[in-house]
Amino acid sequence: MTQKMIYKAFGLNVCSDLPLPELPKLNSKEEKVDIFIELCDLTCLWSELGEPDRFCIVKGNSVIIHIPNIAIYCIENGNNILISPLNDTCEDQVRLYVLGSCMGALLMQRRILPLHGSAIVINDKAYAIVGDSGAGKSTLASAFLSKGYQLLSDDVIPISLSNENFPLVNPAYPQQKLWQESLDAFGMASNDYRPIFDRETKFTIPVASQFSSKTLPLAGVFELIKTEADEIEILPTISGLQRLHTLYSHTYRNFLIDRLGIREWHFNMTAKIADQIGVYQLQRPMNRFTAHELTSLILNTINKEVIKI
Repeated sequence: MTQKMIYKAFGLNVCSDLPLPELPKLNSKEEKVDIFIELCDLTCLWSELGEPDRFCIVKGNSVIIHIPNIAIYCIENGNNILISPLNDTCEDQVRLYVLGSCMGALLMQRRILPLHGSAIVINDKAYAIVGDSGAGKSTLASAFLSKGYQLLSDDVIPISLSNENFPLVNPAYPQQKLWQESLDAFGMASNDYRPIFDRETKFTIPVASQFSSKTLPLAGVFELIKTEADEIEILPTISGLQRLHTLYSHTYRNFLIDRLGIREWHFNMTAKIADQIGVYQLQRPMNRFTAHELTSLILNTINKEVIKI
């Protein structure tokens, strides 16, 4: 029988049949469990509900995801993730989707906003770096870590509201994912790290010594965009509609919002967030490495905002 372990991730306690070595373990068996991850057989369920050319089905408050040759996942009611591995797939492959798509869906079910990006700690506040895939979010976060700052999250940023409706970021887990070119730019040897299974030039980077385990207020969002321009530029997002669009565009797996029937919740949540934080668009040239320049620009912008206050 598989030994269950209890872990901490996204501000939640996770009891899992599947080993999750990326996550901090909790020693106490008496910890309150928020999420149960269990191995089971979901092939009949997918045969019944699955549709041709669809990898994700929503049925009530259940999200069923089928990743060919890897696993079928069922995320239920914000507290259960059922996993049915397919063929002889390795645990690394199965785990990648548990900590990504499954957790993104589960956070939505729990009415926690998942943003797609990295969150760093500056002056005891959380700042989110969002953007499309390949924009350089993790690379920019890594540049902050190289300057001594701490990471709160990489890939999925969980945001909840305090009793006073102020946005808070819960720590995810102490790991980054970086491409080979980013490792080269930081002078990091790739043979020191484990590649992500199907992306041989992208690697998992443990950052336990530079990870913050504290829940912190969200103070700003920086949207990172690649441009043809030669210089970096930062532009404040003034319009409320622009801010809402930014938060919607970079909600992790936002195609689930309407399928789960949570459009009104998402609008109200993002409106409360957008009204209380700074939102900026950060433009960077595609033809050169600018992560260190961008960190200086972000820090200068934050310091100016502090002086205004």
